[in-house]
Order: sequence, then structure tokens, then C-alpha cells
Amino acid sequence: MELPRPRHLPQEQWLGLEAAHHARVARYADPYLARRSAGRKHPVEDFLFTYYTQKPGQLLRWHPGDGVVLSGERAAERAAWKFYAVLDDAGLAAAGLPAGTVAVAFDRERFLAERADAVRFAGIILAGTAARPGQFGCFGLHEWAMVYRQDKFDLRHEYLQLRLGSEGTDTVVEENRIRCSHFDAFRFYTPDAIPRNELTPTRDNQRTMEQPGCLHANMDLYKWAYKLAPALPSELVMDCFELSWRIRTMDMQASPYDLEEWGYPPIRIETAQGKAEYVEYQRAFAAESQELRARVLAAVQPLLAAVAAAPAASER
Repeated sequence: MELPRPRHLPQEQWLGLEAAHHARVARYADPYLARRSAGRKHPVEDFLFTYYTQKPGQLLRWHPGDGVVLSGERAAERAAWKFYAVLDDAGLAAAGLPAGTVAVAFDRERFLAERADAVRFAGIILAGTAARPGQFGCFGLHEWAMVYRQDKFDLRHEYLQLRLGSEGTDTVVEENRIRCSHFDAFRFYTPDAIPRNELTPTRDNQRTMEQPGCLHANMDLYKWAYKLAPALPSELVMDCFELSWRIRTMDMQASPYDLEEWGYPPIRIETAQGKAEYVEYQRAFAAESQELRARVLAAVQPLLAAVAAAPAASER
């Protein structure tokens, strides 16, 4: 099958897109870097930079994505970037550019040689999650299970106070059904909370359990997007980042922590009204995440097609 002609962006155009991306990232990264330099923490706004492996400097790099050619003298700087290639005359001709033009593009062949397993696994997780019905009865109790009877264990977020105190927090856990389906939340439960979860998510069954009502599965759209950089355009990665940012805010509002002084009023999931409020947010995020998940899948499809004949494997 003949590949479509790459889309060409001249330097004056892509430099503007790069500058807009830098400004978009700086809104989130600059305060985090200032706090880190001062030795301060933020329970909500640090999370995407400390929990996920993508660092601010990596996020700051703008990528046009697969199938886009960047031309101009500044494009030559990207020759040293991983998974970029300088176009030869054949590549220039395929892009409709004259011989001698300075141009670079995403090196799909090299990327797939090193990252084919990551592409396959991301495709499995994204498509599987998209196809399952959303579940909306967890009420954010995963955060409560992470501090259940915490006096017996290492304190989590030791600089934060529990809104209901230790005893009140434990009571909420004991009086509610706990049914988290996401392994990367479940793995942070205290030992006493683990048997209270009605499900047993593991790394092995992750691909069959994740569902679009889960806040953490929807936050992880950002993870799958950045793990496939620079194949995905940075605008799409940032859309995932900003969704994850807003979900993290809501997740912590529904947590057992007292964040009033940080500017985050609680969603009191220990009450019927709070549970209803939580589900309303959860359903809205699920709908938004499904649209974004479809966009990420569409961007990944050409890569999946290119590795379809290779043996299956998994990678996080």
C-alpha cells in the first residue's frame, strides 16, 4: 500500500507551533520547577511530574508527529534528537520538496525497531478500555484505602492532614464497598486495605480490567501518549496532560486529605450528596476521555498497522 505524502511545515509555520507549545507547557511546568528548586511540595500540581516518568524538559520539546516534514535551517538541530532523521533526496521528493532542502521528519522505521512492543501494548490497553462499559461505583475510595489504618504503616503524604482523622477515615473504608479496577491505584493500598477490595487487579490482567469510568485509566491517557512520543503530535500529548491534570484535581478533592488551605474544597464522598457529585464528575471525565482515547488510537493506528505482522509482546 502506498503511503500518503508527508505533510510539510515550513520553518516560519512550525516555529510558531513550537512557541505555542512551549507557552502551554510553561503554565504547568514553571511553577513546579520553582517549587522543586525551593524544596516545596504541592499535593495536586506536582503529581504529573513526579508520578509519571515524563520530565518537564521532555514535555517541553515540541514534536509534529508521524508523517510531518519540518524544513528550514532550524530543522537541522533536530538531526541529533532521538527518532528524527534528515531527509535524503528520495525523502525530499516524496514530500514534494526540491533537492538540497534542509528537512527532517520522524524516523518511523527506527522507532518501530526499538518501540514496537510499546506500540502494541498501548494499542491493546487503549482499544480494550474504549470497548468496555464504564463503571461508576468506586466513589474515589482508592485514595482512602491508601491510608487505611496507616498508623500501622508508613505515612503517605506525611505533610497533609486527614479531613476526618485516622479513625473517621478508617470508618469510611469499613462502611463502603471498595472495588478499584486499576492496578496502579490498587498497588498503593495499605496491607490491611488489600483484602477489602472486591477486585484483584494485577499487572498481568491490566489489559482486561481497565475501563473508561476509572479516573486513573483516564489519567493514564497521558502516559500512553508520551510513551509514543515523538510519533504523536505534542498538541495531542498536551490535551491528554491537561485532562489528567483536571482529573487529578478532582481525585484529590474526593480524597481523605484536608486540602482547603491549598484552595481545593472537598467532595465529601462519605455522604450521599458527595457520592452523587463524584459520579457526576466521573461520568463527564469518562465521556471526555473516550473522545480523547479515540484520537490517540487514531494516531497510533498507522504504527499498529506497521507492526501487525510482528509477534505480540507487552511493555509499560
